[in-house]
Amino acid sequence: MGLKEYSRKKSPWILHFSCSGCNGCTIEELASLTPRFDVERFGVQFRGSPRHADILLVDGVVNKKVAPRLKRIYEQMPEPKVVVAVGACACGLGVFRGNYGIEGLDKVLPVDVYVAGCPPRPESIIDGILKAIEILEKKGEEFDRKLGKGLQEGREKSVDKSS
Repeated sequence: MGLKEYSRKKSPWILHFSCSGCNGCTIEELASLTPRFDVERFGVQFRGSPRHADILLVDGVVNKKVAPRLKRIYEQMPEPKVVVAVGACACGLGVFRGNYGIEGLDKVLPVDVYVAGCPPRPESIIDGILKAIEILEKKGEEFDRKLGKGLQEGREKSVDKSS
């Protein structure tokens, strides 16, 4: 395992995306960054670019207008990636459930971790992030195996062509 892979495993970067809603979950996520809870002690860093993020933290109601933007952000993230639904609205359980213009996050993206609550406590959000880190490590190992297998097959093909 190289330095880059080790660093990525021990210091995942998080992209926060707030769909629409009351912003209660966003306030609790920001509270998890304060010295009282200090989520950064686990090595996570919040980033503003999907191209640098390992974990996508989504809160709020996913409506039909924001769904394409959310998909585009997800597609811009490098593999392996993990999606965390924060709050009842993102989990599809909020007060807007059943509305014609509302979709659950799991209808738009593959969700790996659900953090329920309206709004969830910072401790629950941190626990969800830690579960996401575990999933990211497993996905990273699978991705490395697939990548290594693909590289090995590519080397074998190039050796066959040269002989």
